[in-house]
Amino acid sequence: MIDDAALSRLRADTPAAARGRIHLNNAGAALVPRPVRAAVDEHLDLEDTIGGYEAADASRDRIDAVYASVGRLLNAAAEDVALVENATTAVALVLSAVDPGPGDAIVTTQDDYASNQIMYLSLARRRGVRVVRAPDLPEGGVDPAALAEAVRREAPVLVSLTWIPTNSGLVQPAAEVGAICRERGVPYMVDACQAVGQMPIDVGALGCDYLAASGRKFLRGPRGTGLLYVSPAALERGATPLLPDMRGATWTDPNAYAPASGARRFENWEYAHALSLGLGAAVEYALAIGLADIQERAWGLAADLRERLARVRGVRVLDRGPELCAIVTARIDGFDAEAVVQALRAEGINTSAVVRSAAVIDMDRKGATTALRISPHYYNTSAEIRALTHEVEALLEEAGG
Repeated sequence: MIDDAALSRLRADTPAAARGRIHLNNAGAALVPRPVRAAVDEHLDLEDTIGGYEAADASRDRIDAVYASVGRLLNAAAEDVALVENATTAVALVLSAVDPGPGDAIVTTQDDYASNQIMYLSLARRRGVRVVRAPDLPEGGVDPAALAEAVRREAPVLVSLTWIPTNSGLVQPAAEVGAICRERGVPYMVDACQAVGQMPIDVGALGCDYLAASGRKFLRGPRGTGLLYVSPAALERGATPLLPDMRGATWTDPNAYAPASGARRFENWEYAHALSLGLGAAVEYALAIGLADIQERAWGLAADLRERLARVRGVRVLDRGPELCAIVTARIDGFDAEAVVQALRAEGINTSAVVRSAAVIDMDRKGATTALRISPHYYNTSAEIRALTHEVEALLEEAGG
């Protein structure tokens, strides 16, 4: 449990919060705590002092420890973790490893992330891959029975699920989908970009072959960091990206190469060492607080916010599904969401806007072209939730004359 004393310490570790900025855009980029900034700065200072390659060599043990930290976060072995630039890069690497061809099917959902949907459609356009979207339940979220039927019928080369969409508080039944995939022996990828850092994650319980995430969101890591989990079973099957470089493989003969062992075959030789150390610090920070406690507090704040906004005339809360997380989306009558974001920012409150192109199917279904996205985290307060609600009410009152 995050009590008042712990909350005070966490906010003191978060400069913007300590100075009164209300940051409710953690689904976009959370505020990094001081230890994360310190880890990045320390390595950059070392690079300034002795050189980039030399600093990497001197920090080898600390960099290796990042893999172990991420492994603990996911309940995975360190050798099954790759460090990449972001979740979208990780997803692209997995798609290249699966290498679907003409007639192959990818089974996904109505709510997968826009960049992922675009990649599926590119594969359909360029390689004749079939994109099959399982239907939703009436209350929201993918219908597991319908997805199971699609897997049985289509024999896909991959099932891909975005655990928490970018435009909604929906939490998809990722473990249930994993059980379906295990039963059928189908490779399964989870985009956990919005899940990592706001809830406990166990890749074994999920039953996934791949899990992708970014560091900058609820995990509170630096921008430009991400991670990819690759299961031992996928590695044993020979999963490797289409275009590995000399970190992901060794050139052994003029016409031959050997993939690196473990998930590091999915990495590039050149990556940001300072940012990776910051990612490791963010993981350790979250683990020290406890992911179950983080989830309880962040989800509780979001539930309070939904209830408050639902009572405001002119606001329509858009989140649907049997389980909802720390992302709240709402339509504000008479306002483009970006205008609301700017008005709130002028009052010291950070939020973000979702546009139709970020989630075409879901936004069309909800009859919204834009939506305000509010994403509290464990370092936010109930007073900040009330302040956000008050400002939305004030905007609507001013507009109504």
